[in-house]
Formats: sequence, C-alpha cells, structure tokens
Amino acid sequence: MLTRRRIVLCLSLIVGIGALWILLIRNCPDVGLALTSRARQLHRLKNRTQVPSADQFDSQVTLDELLKPGDDSNRWSTTHAARLEGEVNDVAYARPEATNCFSPCRRDIHITVATHKAASKTEQVIVEVTPNMREWAQARGIDWSEQTLQKNLVGHWCEFEGWMYFDVGHAEESENTSPRHRAIGEQPPGRFIR
Repeated sequence: MLTRRRIVLCLSLIVGIGALWILLIRNCPDVGLALTSRARQLHRLKNRTQVPSADQFDSQVTLDELLKPGDDSNRWSTTHAARLEGEVNDVAYARPEATNCFSPCRRDIHITVATHKAASKTEQVIVEVTPNMREWAQARGIDWSEQTLQKNLVGHWCEFEGWMYFDVGHAEESENTSPRHRAIGEQPPGRFIR
C-alpha cells in the first residue's frame, strides 16, 4: 500500500513532468527533443526557416526523379533546395514527433503531391510545411494553416519550393527505403521532402 508521502511524491513528479512538457511545447527549440548530436543536427535541418537562395536549387530534382526507385536516404543533398510541380492529392496534419517536442499543437502538415490525380500512395511525394515555416509565413501575413492549404491546394496542379530533407522519422513509410510494407499489404506514402 502506498503511503501518503509516496503519493505526494508521485503526484509531484507527474505535475513536474507535465509542466516541463508544457514548457517545451510552448518553447520548442530548433533541435526539438534529441538525445544524440545526429538527431539534433537533423532536427535543426528540418526546422530551418531560411529561404533558399537561387544558387541553392538543384535543377536535377523533379517529381519524376524523386519517384524513381532507389534508396532515398542519401540520394539528395540537404544543402540543396528543389522546385516540384504536381497534383496535390491531400493535405493533412502529421503525427506529433520529436522534432516538434511531441506537441499535438505543433505538427507538420503533409502535402501529398503526385503526377496525376488517382496516383497510388507509392506514386506520391510528401512535401512538409513545418510549424516553424507556418510561423514564418504567418509573420508575413500568409496563412499556411491546414484548412487553408487543403482548401486551396487539393485537386490543383501546384509548384512547391523548399529544402531537400530525408525525413528519417518517416523512413519506414517510404516505398524506396521500406518496400517490405508492400509485402504485408500496406501502401506507404512515397518520398518526403521539406
């Protein structure tokens, strides 16, 4: 049986952890929640808000090139940006993740882009709008909320610009890096860029 002292200690610990989590949610650093230097480096790349300059765009990167088979984990450089054109099939919030301190209020928005309207999930690329980029846009009077993006993009041919980024947090969902999903009947999304 728990003594009163242990109950108070447990409750204090729960409240303390809850307060720390709320503090992190409201002040999530660019490194998110990362225990290793590699994870911190990846989170910084994903959370960057610097707009790429003209000379940082890789003209070799197209939707068709991204959809080609091959291990995407090292195929593209995170120091380069890309311009993609394609049909937007869906816009939806992603799950909470370490990059955004597991905050349910700071989630990436996934924009599913394909070469045609009825593309299967294995024929799609995911473009992400991070919470940091939404805040960047909002500071400039631009609404990149999920509802606005969904209303204005789904069913339209659109062009996107942004940094190349292989999202290791979604590697198990990628056709090129985790094709085993097909063997068990799942159809994961295609590739991820931000």
